[in-house]
Amino acid sequence: MRIFNMEKSSTYGIAFMTAAIGLCSTMPLSHAQTYPTKPIRLIVPNVPGGGTDTVARLIAEKASPGLGQQIIVENRGGAGGRIAAELVARSPKDGYTLLLGSAATLITGPALDADRKYDPVKDFAPISLAGTTAYMLVTHPSLPVKSVRDLINLAKASPGRIAYATTGQGGPAHLGTELFQAMAQVKMIHVPYKGGAPAMLSLLQGETFVMISNFITALPPVRANRVRALGVTSLKRTPLAPDIPTIDEAGLRGFELQQFYSVVAPAGTPAEVLQKLNQEIVKTLPAPDVKQRLANEGIELQTSTPSELGKLNAEQFAKWLKVIQQAGIQRSG
Repeated sequence: MRIFNMEKSSTYGIAFMTAAIGLCSTMPLSHAQTYPTKPIRLIVPNVPGGGTDTVARLIAEKASPGLGQQIIVENRGGAGGRIAAELVARSPKDGYTLLLGSAATLITGPALDADRKYDPVKDFAPISLAGTTAYMLVTHPSLPVKSVRDLINLAKASPGRIAYATTGQGGPAHLGTELFQAMAQVKMIHVPYKGGAPAMLSLLQGETFVMISNFITALPPVRANRVRALGVTSLKRTPLAPDIPTIDEAGLRGFELQQFYSVVAPAGTPAEVLQKLNQEIVKTLPAPDVKQRLANEGIELQTSTPSELGKLNAEQFAKWLKVIQQAGIQRSG
């Protein structure tokens, strides 16, 4: 009669389990080592041209060689960025379809759309921040103010009498000015325009008197003394205009309004894939030529870890959702 050797069987079992565990532990590493094996699509929620498209093409140019595969920029404009965001949110979770997100797709846009078909926080996996853009608070020279504190005092003395221009209902300038009014406890009159150029023209002609503008539009008339700069909207002074104080330091503590450009993937994308993409972006993007090309668009280069970007997007979404709800703002059109 054959006697079953329990000790030998136990040894074989332990060896098998150890080998299996070892194999499982190497699977993520193997996936990270082989990714990517084909080109990567980077979806841009805008038509070619402009800041978002520029950031995406610089990422593609700089990160592709290190990844060993081409990052292909694909422009999917329309519906305020919803088309592109929904496409990426529904894409396979394999790291081959990414989104170059902005406030319109990941922060303020979703906060304005009650019927959005994606959650900007839960449906995307953060990879890295790529850049930021501050705005500038400017006034017409005829307005008797020379500082943020002066503007607040004048607005309090003349409630509902100072007209401010924006690039449209629910846009960054509108939301930023609503936040400014709420924090300063003042009330001004909103005059929306269809774009930055007509809004700035109204300010130059004295039809409106206050505006939060992007740098590309505001800096030339500021340098020509045609409008007066009161402050920039970032918490730190921007190297694009280091002589202009922040609104925070100039009289309204805690005020911040920025555009954020970030790279995200569909939620559920393997962590090792996200980390590999992050490492390549963080390593290659901060080059002198990239910084200059971004500066030409009014963008300051800035990268991050995935966790830092995830925290930033969640905080910004909650912040602007509160501003939108308290002000009763709805997207026009």
